[in-house]
Amino acid sequence: MRSGFTIVEVMLVVLILGVISLLAVPQYAKYQERTKIAQAKVDISGMQPLIAQYRLENRAYPATLADIGRAGMLDPWKNPYQYLDVSDIKLTKGQARKDKNLVPINSDYDLYSMGPDGQSVAPLTANPSRDDIVRANDGRFIGVASEY
Repeated sequence: MRSGFTIVEVMLVVLILGVISLLAVPQYAKYQERTKIAQAKVDISGMQPLIAQYRLENRAYPATLADIGRAGMLDPWKNPYQYLDVSDIKLTKGQARKDKNLVPINSDYDLYSMGPDGQSVAPLTANPSRDDIVRANDGRFIGVASEY
């Protein structure tokens, strides 16, 4: 008598592996995206004390992230972090990030990642901005713009 697998048994194993793959791959992709969002939050949180230290030493917010040694720092999607001093609203009125009521979300500075799509506009309610990782309420909120 010969030992081995029949073609039906092999096909059944391949089918089961295919179903498991169909279920596992999307979950892994979601896990990777959550990890990138968490990393962007950590990066933004880590830049806040550097900006605060700069302000204490210079009595003004930095003009760019280069002033705090973070020039060219990339988010997890390989896009540069965005920074804008909005403490003088007269100079930055149209550029400041805004909530659903078109009110600026910060009174000191905007610091954010443009998210997975690499696109962003000032109102957080606009489609290109919904996936951004933003700092809002002067640092009391750091997270996905659609959750703000």
